[in-house]
Amino acid sequence: MKIAKVSAGRFVMMLVIVGLFVAAITRENTPSLEKSQMILADSVDAETGLALDPNFAIVKAQCTGCHSPKLILQHRFTRDEWLSKIRWMQRNHKLWDLGETEKTVLDYLAKHYAPNQAAYSRREPLRNIKWYKLEQ
Repeated sequence: MKIAKVSAGRFVMMLVIVGLFVAAITRENTPSLEKSQMILADSVDAETGLALDPNFAIVKAQCTGCHSPKLILQHRFTRDEWLSKIRWMQRNHKLWDLGETEKTVLDYLAKHYAPNQAAYSRREPLRNIKWYKLEQ
């Protein structure tokens, strides 16, 4: 059996052509809205570390003007708890009235920074434990 010798340049060119072909097929079979959602689903902003979604710019503008985005990243609150934190900042730190953007900010925070079991390193406390004595 004879194996054809292919130069490195031709091999690279073949890889590029195959890559472009695969990219074209993938692009045609994926609707543009779904593609943008797929890109945003697991993406974070390189500057802030905050999750990217259509409301990211509003949240960045409203929240990071006063504090680091790390303050958001280190917390997991329910929507009501996030609202409570906003009210606390308004009472104690002169946070302005968010107006119509408050709902958008809360939607974003509740979506990306809500409590979830995966975010915690500890398991739930044990419940209904039946203890027994160890016999020697």
